[in-house]
Amino acid sequence: MSEKNGSAPEKPDAEALRAEIKQTRADLGETVQALAAKADVKARAKEQVEHAKERVRAQAAEATGRVREAALQAGGRVRSAGAAAPVDSEVPVAGRRVPVALLVAGAAAVVGIILLVRGSRR
Repeated sequence: MSEKNGSAPEKPDAEALRAEIKQTRADLGETVQALAAKADVKARAKEQVEHAKERVRAQAAEATGRVREAALQAGGRVRSAGAAAPVDSEVPVAGRRVPVALLVAGAAAVVGIILLVRGSRR
């Protein structure tokens, strides 16, 4: 139709049309690639597995740190107790008294690490 002043709108030149077509093709290519990536279920599943592995490794490292810290604190308490009378919840290990809870926590950490290692091999 006509513009405000009544004259016909200018026709875009061929070079501008070519540039617009080139940009549209590039946009379309990116869209197709994004859709293909979303449709690649196998690759997305592998990516999610890798993210899960990283989370488990981080949690295992954090748990190991907490167990070590608890062991150090328990060791300090045992040393400070010295020759105190044995408590029912302690088990003698190489001449020292170690709380049963600490032994259970250490065993759980070892089992957890073994399960993580076996799981990552599959």
